[in-house]
Amino acid sequence: NVVETQEHYKSRWRSIWIMYLTMFLSSVGFSIVVMSVWPYLQKIDPTADASFLGWIIASYSVGQMIASPLFGLWSNYRPRREPLVISTAISVAANCLYAYVHVPHSHNKYYMLTARALVGFGAGNVAVVRSYIAGATSLTERTSAMANTSACQAVGFILGPVFQTCFTLIGEEGITWKFLHLQLNMYTAPVLFGALLGVINIILIFAIFREHRVDDMGRQCKSINFEEEESSVLDQDAEGTIDHVAVVAINFLFFVILFVFAVFETIATPLTMDMYSWTRKEAVFYNGIILGVVGIESVVVFMVVKKLSKKTGERAILHGGLLIVLVGFFILLPWGKKLPNIQWQEIKNNSIPRTTSTEMFMPFWSLQAMQLPSNHTVEPVGCPVTQSWCLNTPMIYLAQYISSDILIGLGYPVCNVMSYTLYSKILGPKPQGVYMGWLTASGSGARILGPVFVSQIYTHLGPRWAFSLICGVVVVSLLLLEIVYKRLIAFSVRYGRMQE
Repeated sequence: NVVETQEHYKSRWRSIWIMYLTMFLSSVGFSIVVMSVWPYLQKIDPTADASFLGWIIASYSVGQMIASPLFGLWSNYRPRREPLVISTAISVAANCLYAYVHVPHSHNKYYMLTARALVGFGAGNVAVVRSYIAGATSLTERTSAMANTSACQAVGFILGPVFQTCFTLIGEEGITWKFLHLQLNMYTAPVLFGALLGVINIILIFAIFREHRVDDMGRQCKSINFEEEESSVLDQDAEGTIDHVAVVAINFLFFVILFVFAVFETIATPLTMDMYSWTRKEAVFYNGIILGVVGIESVVVFMVVKKLSKKTGERAILHGGLLIVLVGFFILLPWGKKLPNIQWQEIKNNSIPRTTSTEMFMPFWSLQAMQLPSNHTVEPVGCPVTQSWCLNTPMIYLAQYISSDILIGLGYPVCNVMSYTLYSKILGPKPQGVYMGWLTASGSGARILGPVFVSQIYTHLGPRWAFSLICGVVVVSLLLLEIVYKRLIAFSVRYGRMQE
């Protein structure tokens, strides 16, 4: 192992910054269209219903779940530039396909589904990004680098809908370029912008990104991903086996953390419409503001966590984060006597059947443009009587809902960063691509199952059951954390090469 030169240090951090950018762009790719998917889908294919929208939203996560371990495996044996460039190119192509889904004469919804699944497949490069950062940072640098990575991801999720909003100025008609068969409007402009960002990213990967690896102490190592080395052997520091109990435990905890957050996002709109008699437009608008604030809160938390973990260690903070999430969902349980307003109107005039179960499949942003038929001026509001629990479950007060949002917005980012950081430290100096791929895949799986779970439980049994079950899941994960607590230590600490 060589002591690191100043030039190597600068090059290493430049490469890490390119990884931050890649992370940011992959999350923008997800969130830049979510608010407009539903109206665009209705425009290009009238046969598509709300439940098909659920599949389109989920297809991104399915694509990412399949691709993450594959790209991770690839990055273990080849220069990382290869999977990074190919995955980004797939996302660029998929975004261009999305811009053309209006062209075919039939089956347009399936083209849209394919485009979103391929964008998700390209976003499987998150595993490569995380494994690179884990290998290119020392133990002392890692928490901070992982927090920055998660912050870039969070900022991407927040800014995506902001970009989308700016593009609405173009309008539904926009400009049409006949010779390219391309319509540039509020639905296609965001994805073309996403494709442009992807191209810039590829150029930067070629221009600036270099392979680097340091050991846990920060000393320069030979990298097995270097182009010029065909078969270099890993250093003595990599001797020893990975603690697979700790690895499985963190995968489970990470699944729970993302599952809980997916549930929280999905339930926001239906819950507020049922409890506070908000219209669809009000629910999307207010929840959009609340989630924006929660997003900003998350970024602040990422920054604070970096400082705090140096004093207390990652495990204690992960424990604290899970407890905060537990309290957040516990607050959401309905207490008191007051019942929510019941929506009787639809029974009287039988005019507007509410498709609650399919609406539930949609995260809050997807309800954005569920327009009412033009001949109905009044939209029925309140808790639909088709959900039998509305008649006997007390309402959840707005103060409860806001408090819960604040707590979950505090606990979620803490758990997210700490699970990634602990995971990379447990894995140690061996290439982490495949393991990071499994972690990303478990997160994607949670994002698929969360909305499905909550839509079924909430619709049929109500908020008391839904949130009690979530509390139960978090309690189980806290117990698991207690059991494996002593095993969640860095690889080099486990083998006595470093002190904790």
